[in-house]
Amino acid sequence: MTAIETVAVGTELPPLRIRPISRTTLALFAGASGDHNPMHVDLDVAKSAGLDDVFAHGMLSMAYLGRLLTEWVPQQRIRSYGVRFAAITPVHGEPTATGTVVSIDEVDGERRATLDLSVTLADGTVTLTGDAVVALP
Repeated sequence: MTAIETVAVGTELPPLRIRPISRTTLALFAGASGDHNPMHVDLDVAKSAGLDDVFAHGMLSMAYLGRLLTEWVPQQRIRSYGVRFAAITPVHGEPTATGTVVSIDEVDGERRATLDLSVTLADGTVTLTGDAVVALP
């Protein structure tokens, strides 16, 4: 793990590798998030829409990126965080959340790092991209 004190442009956050997304994970996330869209939990509904199976909530992938950030810095150091959804994460998909420091600036008396973020499946599909700004020590 990279020591936060030695962060420079190009520093990569330790990747967060997620176990395959299970149907149980989808059901639990639906309950926790309040997003009960049947496309995420009901195989018959997914098939009626022409899909092979259900797929993960986009916000679940966003949560994984949030976890990547908070495993690197305390939550109170996050100054901004945003994402763009690019592709679906199928049930049993194996996402990996990654981040790279792309700039370091002085803002409002703080040293801040801007990061490019992404979630990628084992087959190389990028499902989510984003960015964040965090205050450095």
